[in-house]
Amino acid sequence: MANDAVVGKAPGVIPARRGGETDPVRASLAAYTEEVVAAVDDTLVDFLAAEIDALAAIEPSAGEFATIARDSVLAGGKRLRPTFAYWGWRGVVGDAEPLSPVLPALAALELLHAFALTHDDVMDSSATRRGRPTAHVAVAAQHAAAGRRGDSGKFGENVAILVGDLCLVWADRLLAQAVLPSARLLEVRRCYDQMRVETVAGQYLDILGESDPTNWSVERALQVARYKTASYTVQWPLLFGARLAGVGADSPLIAAYTRYGQAVGEAFQLCDDLLGVYGDPATTGKPAGDDLRTGKPTALLMLARDRADPAQRRALDHVGASADDRAVTRLAEVVAETGAVTQVEQMISDRVAEAIEVLNAPSIDATARTALAGLAAVATHRRA
Repeated sequence: MANDAVVGKAPGVIPARRGGETDPVRASLAAYTEEVVAAVDDTLVDFLAAEIDALAAIEPSAGEFATIARDSVLAGGKRLRPTFAYWGWRGVVGDAEPLSPVLPALAALELLHAFALTHDDVMDSSATRRGRPTAHVAVAAQHAAAGRRGDSGKFGENVAILVGDLCLVWADRLLAQAVLPSARLLEVRRCYDQMRVETVAGQYLDILGESDPTNWSVERALQVARYKTASYTVQWPLLFGARLAGVGADSPLIAAYTRYGQAVGEAFQLCDDLLGVYGDPATTGKPAGDDLRTGKPTALLMLARDRADPAQRRALDHVGASADDRAVTRLAEVVAETGAVTQVEQMISDRVAEAIEVLNAPSIDATARTALAGLAAVATHRRA
């Protein structure tokens, strides 16, 4: 394990290719996700083009602002949330229903995700996202290059907050375009609202932990993972899809989706914890080792602290934002030497196994069961 514990190589993360061939899990899953990802992207492109035109009609600079928001939405991404929602829906209706009536609702989840990412980048002072400058950094650079008045960094942050706000409004507007009976759309909206509330609560817990890491714990780090990540990445998108299909709150399927979603969502965040220390920036699109420099109280680092001997604890306590790459690489080795990486990998495996077991519920369509099993593997064994 120690040989893998260097920045740029995440232990246990399945490589995208093996021996020049596409990973078989990803290859088989592509057939289940290609339709929805392409349809969501097309829906977003058309919707955002109309929204930009509407804002540009108010004032050209408003259209330019909307273009910044559009670029934040369309700049890559795995489209996991719409995909989980799709299979939550398809797991109920099977092949009997067309996609088009619910497609706006699925695509709305990607706008919600853009809102969360944009605000998160401001709060974390992140410089890059998906290999590109974050919205606040890009806007600040434009402000400085134009020689405008005022602090460029502050201007960039202000605009990025508005970009996130606009994406959140756009998500509401696109969700309303779903062609559903009004009573069902109301239930979908209730599910959507609960997802948003839990996401905001999880984000608050995340920044609270960063402000008081010495009083944090593995249990609280996992709680953040449940609400900040699992809730709106897997669990609620699945439930959202089920509500799109008209499933009631007391259905056994809701219980099955909830268990699966919590397990895979937590494993997804635990994988992110590993990538935050060991991920390759060329693949993740984010700098390596930032969690170590900031002392972010992730489950991985909380476990490392719990397991560390006195010398290891001193090393963990003395890293800072100014640490150079060599110091961060050494600290990544220390984290692995405590056994925390191995433990997190086991936690991921245990959660994926639990999720796969849940999929045996007879109420889940057989094709959806296969796709969700593949999604569990891809979402939790990845390089980005």
